[in-house]
Amino acid sequence: MFHKILVAVDRSKDGEKVLDAAIALAKATEANLMLLHVLSSEEEGCPQMPTMTAMEYCLVDNKIFEDYQQRWQTYEKQGLELLRSYTDKATAAGVNAEFNQHSGNAGRAICAMAQTWETDLIVIGRRGLSGWNELILGSVSNYVLHHARCSVFTVQGQAQSSANVSHDKQAAMAS
Repeated sequence: MFHKILVAVDRSKDGEKVLDAAIALAKATEANLMLLHVLSSEEEGCPQMPTMTAMEYCLVDNKIFEDYQQRWQTYEKQGLELLRSYTDKATAAGVNAEFNQHSGNAGRAICAMAQTWETDLIVIGRRGLSGWNELILGSVSNYVLHHARCSVFTVQGQAQSSANVSHDKQAAMAS
């Protein structure tokens, strides 16, 4: 049924849960895995370029930009280390796996890779955002669900219910 499964991984606490689901599906269908990590400003831990006016850029030395480049290289390296460890885990489970890392918009990169690799199934995590949170923060899984040319399997992460969010807001306001 499935021969090629693309697994969109990130550094979230649910990343390993997504990988485990993909490994189980690959074992059941004897599929190959392509693990994909997208270096994206949307991902937690991504280094952000400091915002400055044009005049400030002219007045400061290259130290700020060099610091940013160094943090970005560390971010890239950590992404590759994550992919290698996940690939090793899949291989140890008896699943043929390879990996790829791209930069850019996560949703678009996932859909493009799925098309290029001729993927049968995309496995992706979902944080469970809805309403205003999804509108403001965006949703990679929602984009992929609506734009992928193949089937998409979402793995639900730890979502905060509306009651918990309201309770957290009330607690914050009380303190």
